[in-house]
Amino acid sequence: MGPEARNSAVRFGARSAALWLAIGLLGALSLPAEARRYHQHARPHHLPHRVFPIEIPGGQYTPATWDALTGWRDDDHLAAFSTFQKSCKAILAARRPLQISQAMGDSLRAPCTAAKASRVETDQAARRFFERHFRPLWISRLGEEAGFVTGYYEPIIDGSRTRTDVYTVPVYRRPSNLFVRGYKQSDTGLPNGGDVFRKIGRRKLVPYYDRAQIEDGAIAGRGLEICWLKSETDLLFTQIQGSARVRLEDGSTIRINYDAHNGYRYTPVGRILIERNIIPREEMSMLRIRQWMDANPDGARELRRQNRSYVFFREVQLSDKDEAVGAQGVPLTPGRSIAVDKALHVYGTPFFIDGTLPIESPQAKTPFHHLMIAQDTGSAIVGPARADLYFGAGAEAGQIAGRLRSNIRFVMLVPNSLDPVASARTLPLPQARPTADAKQKRRGSHRHSSHRHHRSRR
Repeated sequence: MGPEARNSAVRFGARSAALWLAIGLLGALSLPAEARRYHQHARPHHLPHRVFPIEIPGGQYTPATWDALTGWRDDDHLAAFSTFQKSCKAILAARRPLQISQAMGDSLRAPCTAAKASRVETDQAARRFFERHFRPLWISRLGEEAGFVTGYYEPIIDGSRTRTDVYTVPVYRRPSNLFVRGYKQSDTGLPNGGDVFRKIGRRKLVPYYDRAQIEDGAIAGRGLEICWLKSETDLLFTQIQGSARVRLEDGSTIRINYDAHNGYRYTPVGRILIERNIIPREEMSMLRIRQWMDANPDGARELRRQNRSYVFFREVQLSDKDEAVGAQGVPLTPGRSIAVDKALHVYGTPFFIDGTLPIESPQAKTPFHHLMIAQDTGSAIVGPARADLYFGAGAEAGQIAGRLRSNIRFVMLVPNSLDPVASARTLPLPQARPTADAKQKRRGSHRHSSHRHHRSRR
């Protein structure tokens, strides 16, 4: 699907001279680190050093206006505000400001404090809140015009507390011999990226078992089973989604959430099926993957093992009415919560997602103009304008989520304290280009200096 074009910062031409200046200066934020260092070293010594307000590796952004956002005034801002408040509770619960490496830093504390003190009861009041406390920025990967979204949901699957002839596939909790540097065994929700080890003897650490080894029984018989499922395909899709509701035969439900992974990078099985010309790209969906796996059990086994990543779960005490809990530690909101790249973005950041999506059917181009809040992450969610949209629990949510692979525009809302246009007004202007006379004088001075040094060497 081709992106709906929006001029990027590189080609942003129909704005005022002041905004051109802001964009030009902020363009340095998109440069590679080496180029930025050169840019900083080349700055004349008499100019004061300035710290750019936002720096997003691999990203570019363009200041926008609220009126320029298609569908902004028609969205349900009160629903977005309610979701934002959930994130704010977690942000403000920290006893002291956190040392955050992402571009937004700890800047969300100010609008969160305002949200806590505000009495927002109507959609209009909620929209005014966001417009008063944030500034919109079009954001995308460097050199691209749009972002990319997929969808996710919470599966509802059948299972058993004990192994039976029907339920033979274990759902494992985190093993005690799994280690991640910098984390304790008692920590919950370990990182979904980075190295993971197992201990041999007292000191030796080696990479943890991969999917094939675990499926073949590497950790079987250690009492790690939370419950049992019907198939490895059910388990794989639960691991991809990161949570599930396991429906037991007595009518009760077990709720499981991501707790750790085995340290191997996630490999999308859908991409492999496309590369092997088994499923056309335009037909790719979670439903098509499942259909192929069910029809090809031997091929499914080999395909699963191409993805060496393996997820471990923990049982969580949630009722059937509760939504799944995201990586921020707050309940997710269908249609309002998104998973983002946690290396680049701070949980609680609002994003306005603007474009069309196949919501109503695989071929549909349903208008989608929603303000959403970053509350989760995923190992496949990488990049400045990349998100997974949460659609809730159950089969219908899974059908919608499963067919989303769409280019769409991203607008990141940044707190006023990081307003890049206002900050650009204080950045030093580059030196004026020297005139021809000045260049001639400089060359004459350089030649005179060279002769003097040459004579001194003689």
